[in-house]
Amino acid sequence: MSTTYFGPVQWYQKLHRAEHVIIEQWESFQKQTYRNRCLIATTNGVQALTVPVEKSAACIKDICISDHGNWRHLHWNALQSAYGESPFFEYYQDDIRPFFEERWTYLLDFNEAIRQKMCELIDIQPEVTYSTGYVADSGSIGIDDFRSAINPKHPIHDNDFETKTYYQVYQMKHGFLSNLSVLDLLFNMGPESIFYL
Repeated sequence: MSTTYFGPVQWYQKLHRAEHVIIEQWESFQKQTYRNRCLIATTNGVQALTVPVEKSAACIKDICISDHGNWRHLHWNALQSAYGESPFFEYYQDDIRPFFEERWTYLLDFNEAIRQKMCELIDIQPEVTYSTGYVADSGSIGIDDFRSAINPKHPIHDNDFETKTYYQVYQMKHGFLSNLSVLDLLFNMGPESIFYL
């Protein structure tokens, strides 16, 4: 699987259900993917939050986060606005806020710290390792490859992904919005989040 910035529910469902997960660190960076963006529910509908990066590196493990645009402040304000009235935002905000206060150099390190914190908060213990080299078609060596399948712009149909509805703050206005950031699940369902994975 590719690294993600507060990845979608589908990504965390795969993480929870797999016996072993390999996080890709040697692939090239791809724009408009969950590698540096997440989707949240706001009063106006779905909003993408994107971490700006410096794209000079050859592989994802070397991609640096840019400080352009005061993005940390903007993302935290967006989360407060979107989820401030959700049942569990107040409970988890102190765990999440540091990601918008500390500066990280590398996107992969940042995303992995997020993944570890989210696993702790949801109470899942996946076995995770990192790729040791790039394999173009890991399906050919008997590994399920979700690097391109879990994509915000062009998702590939996934028979194993179970979309379960749960309470969302703006559900009466927009209907249920599926496969948003795991933050949406956590802030709305709290300790019950694990049951939706």
